[in-house]
Amino acid sequence: MREGPRVDPTRNEGAASVDVPGGAVDHYVDATPFDPGEAERLTPEQERYFQASMWRIIWWRFRRHRIAVWSAVVLLLFYLCVPFAEPIAPYDPNSRNADFLYAPPQPIHLFHEGSFVGPFVYPMHSEVDLDTLRWVYKTDRSTPQPLRFLCLGDSYDFWGLIEGRFHLVCPPEGGTFFLFGTDRLGRDVLSGLVYGARISLTVGLVGVAISIILGMFFGGLAGFFGGIIDNLIMRLIEILRSLPELPLWMALSAALPVTWSPLWIYFGLTIILGLLDWPGLARAVRSKLLSLREEDYARAAMLMGAPPGRIIRRHLLPGFSSHIIASATLSIPTMILGETALSFLNLGLKRPAISWGVLLNEAQNITVVTIYPWLMAPVIPIIIVVLAFNFLGDGLRDAADPYKH
Repeated sequence: MREGPRVDPTRNEGAASVDVPGGAVDHYVDATPFDPGEAERLTPEQERYFQASMWRIIWWRFRRHRIAVWSAVVLLLFYLCVPFAEPIAPYDPNSRNADFLYAPPQPIHLFHEGSFVGPFVYPMHSEVDLDTLRWVYKTDRSTPQPLRFLCLGDSYDFWGLIEGRFHLVCPPEGGTFFLFGTDRLGRDVLSGLVYGARISLTVGLVGVAISIILGMFFGGLAGFFGGIIDNLIMRLIEILRSLPELPLWMALSAALPVTWSPLWIYFGLTIILGLLDWPGLARAVRSKLLSLREEDYARAAMLMGAPPGRIIRRHLLPGFSSHIIASATLSIPTMILGETALSFLNLGLKRPAISWGVLLNEAQNITVVTIYPWLMAPVIPIIIVVLAFNFLGDGLRDAADPYKH
């Protein structure tokens, strides 16, 4: 019977001498210490191929979710207003027109007396009803006023850096174009909606980024290590979750200095919304990690000596990435509604800053709303954006679910 491997005690500790059949020559192999990371390390080509295949599969699944795809298109159109609000809006949102206070919406027409004219509006004439003390507007349907496209209009500072006058659509020469009417100071509601998207849509993204970072950090610590760390973090989460949300928002917003500029108020609100939203995500991350850390692949990585950070990042987090995506897309509309509520209650942003909540602040008086219902126009984009984020979250969750076939 052939003997097994023979270790030469005269050699180095890490060297082994092995007999081979029919040979008298000893082959020494350097038995260097085993690196656990080598067993799971991929070559750059393998890693690129794996990631490309994973994202390709997610994209194929997402395309089959028609409602989610259309929701993504709608959100893309809304988010185009963020960088290009100045050329999209026909007016400056803070410019006042004393001749058109509480002006009703001017609808766009295409035909005049049976003839195609193109996009145009009819001019309005205002007068004061002394009996009711209300503005009364009469439409002159004898003179159509064509709208101007890709034109020069009111001047603006693009992002406060570049002065320009280019607009996608402008009011007719010597006329007005109030698609959604005006408010009590004659400010165009449509321009306010376009500029308001810049703050209302970005406050959700920045706030969710803060919430996800905190939620994954604290939830990962609690779920992976357990014990006293888990108890401390969970007690902190329970305390934060027991506080009433809206009064806490109001108290923290009221604590912001009144001397701050609108930009600092915006960042303050964003940080407040992000700091108060992370406990829900942290609890979900903790529960997922508690179950996933008992899986065979996670235990194998632990036994091979992989560090906790690598196990969480490379093995556990991809297992519930779909849940993180769904939580993020659901948190964005929550933060948009939070900023809207605070600004509506006059505890958030104020003029000259523009957001959808600031615009809704004009509609606090129910009497005004019943007489001038177009002041409730900011509710329309809020509903559309919230529904679009919910549908998009469903589609992304299904597409990124590793257990869905």
